[in-house]
Amino acid sequence: MKKDNCHDKCVNLNASASVDNCTNSEADTPVNPADELTIKVPVELGAYDVTTHLVANIKFPHPVLEIKDIKKRVVITQCRLMTRTSTGSDDLFTDGEFPLFIKGYVRKNIQYASPVYGASGECVSSDMKSLTTKIHFDCMTTVDLQGLVQLPVANTRREFDFFRAQDLGEGFPEKDQYLSSDLSQYHQESTQAYNELPFCELVASDIIEWDEATDRHSYGPVDEGYFHHIVEKMMVRFRIKVLQKQQVELDRNGNGNG
Repeated sequence: MKKDNCHDKCVNLNASASVDNCTNSEADTPVNPADELTIKVPVELGAYDVTTHLVANIKFPHPVLEIKDIKKRVVITQCRLMTRTSTGSDDLFTDGEFPLFIKGYVRKNIQYASPVYGASGECVSSDMKSLTTKIHFDCMTTVDLQGLVQLPVANTRREFDFFRAQDLGEGFPEKDQYLSSDLSQYHQESTQAYNELPFCELVASDIIEWDEATDRHSYGPVDEGYFHHIVEKMMVRFRIKVLQKQQVELDRNGNGNG
């Protein structure tokens, strides 16, 4: 079976079209004086301490005599600032406040001692084991970026038609005509703006947690025992910066012109 070539069948290029030359003109941007420079750099829109609260039930694959250590770190998988367009309505945004959607998880590595089965008496033998788990969170907070963020410019599409008079054909008077646009043609002017998307950086994090066993069983000495489940409560606070690439004017000495 012969393989179809979609490019040959769907699009026929005009062999006489010029593909080796392009024209250019100066972009409509302000011209800096001779002693000034314009650079494009990430601009900090704001730094925020975000707090979220988590509750999780963790099951261990082996009995736990005691927890030895827990290593934790915050991981952000999504940090997205929602904005309107530069010409959009302000009805959904109050006084320069914008919603910031954040998604991530706390990665935990729990190191614990697991008692050897059949242990009894004053001596309890155990093996060192570890469990790695992720506690996910998903939240939205509102940040004030009045006058700092460059709002996106919206794309535009404008359709236009041409008038055409056509004969109505058999069954109509010869002097009557079909007066309208031509449905066999389509004309449009469109513009696309490639805006700079705000992004985030994770600066620091702080975690307070409580871990409590929910099914502890004692054996031998009253202070010895094991469990398989814990309920965990965490208060997670992390600092993020919201940035956006913007054009900044500098003088020849590298000083900003605010």
